[in-house]
Amino acid sequence: MPIREQVYGFFIPTVTLMGIGAHRELGSKIKALGGKKPLIVTDKGITRAGLTQKIADLARKDAGVEPVIYDETVPNPTDKNVHEGVEVYKKNGCDMIITLGGGSPHDCGKGIGIVVSNGGSIKDYEGIDRSTKPMPPFIAINTTAGTASEMTRFCIITDTSRKVKMAIVDWRVTPTVAINDPLLMAGMPPSLTAATGMDALTHAVEAYVSTAATPVTDACALKAIELVSQNLRAAVANGGDMIARDNMAYAEYLAGMAFNNASLGHVHAMAHQLGGFYDLPHGVCNAILLPHVERFNMMAKMYRFIDIARTMGEIVEGLSPRAAAEKAIDAIKVLSKDIGIPSGLSELGVKEKDLRIMAENAQKDACGLTNPRCPSLEDVINIYKAAA
Repeated sequence: MPIREQVYGFFIPTVTLMGIGAHRELGSKIKALGGKKPLIVTDKGITRAGLTQKIADLARKDAGVEPVIYDETVPNPTDKNVHEGVEVYKKNGCDMIITLGGGSPHDCGKGIGIVVSNGGSIKDYEGIDRSTKPMPPFIAINTTAGTASEMTRFCIITDTSRKVKMAIVDWRVTPTVAINDPLLMAGMPPSLTAATGMDALTHAVEAYVSTAATPVTDACALKAIELVSQNLRAAVANGGDMIARDNMAYAEYLAGMAFNNASLGHVHAMAHQLGGFYDLPHGVCNAILLPHVERFNMMAKMYRFIDIARTMGEIVEGLSPRAAAEKAIDAIKVLSKDIGIPSGLSELGVKEKDLRIMAENAQKDACGLTNPRCPSLEDVINIYKAAA
């Protein structure tokens, strides 16, 4: 029987700096990339917390550059954010991008970079590998432990005219340098720690059961699941627990390595619609949807769900395969409850009348292409209802 050719890529930043104090290497990396006028892309919350000034001062002191700041990014970054940032970049003669924050500033910075280099509108790049020219030099400094946008080729931007989150998957938007320093994450409030941590877990689980999973992504995903299950509760309970913070930084990065290369599934395809339609927090949407989507997926990858259950500390010996796989769903639900994730979408104001249009949009989302089971439109609607 002939073997069908199948090529798998592996995408990752050129350099990643991890560990306590890693952000202090910023100046040397600006110099190494030849930047003279960086645009710092962030949000008002980061600025109010004093981190924007801290990073700008570090760039001035250690690299001798004068950064320009764009801190208008909103929690679900929009096409308007991107094009405002492009104007700021061009007007000030910037030559590199530094993103500071969680997924929103990183995604906004990616959008700015792709338009600066390739022209047109950010809407032109929805889909897979639509750009033709490289990004400007790009340093992503992370302040959350969830999205992994600081190291991925994924960029999620809300199209305000359609109320849809566009999935831009392009190897050229992968940051040149990623910096993950738990010192910058210590100020996250418990609710944000919980939401971003469940986002990381969702990345790992979806990558592990993805149709594009490989032994490399499997190793990353399982270690990420283990680290989240062992450290997220402690990080939520005590934000100053630097061991838990550091382990969560590794967990989200490993989960990013997994999904950046194995892609995702219908949890993200459906969560993107909730974010685009209602402007809801992405991590919370993922956390609520995760057990329901994966219960639907279980029959396609039952033994992988047994692996997930075991990795999360569940005892599966002596159980039937179905019962052992169900332990993974139970463990996810208990973790969510322990850290205060809302129990259902109705608590977030989601209305049944909007489920069909969101389901239709979810079926078009690129993240669903690697889901292990192919849901019908009615299946997606019913999953939304089950998660209500």
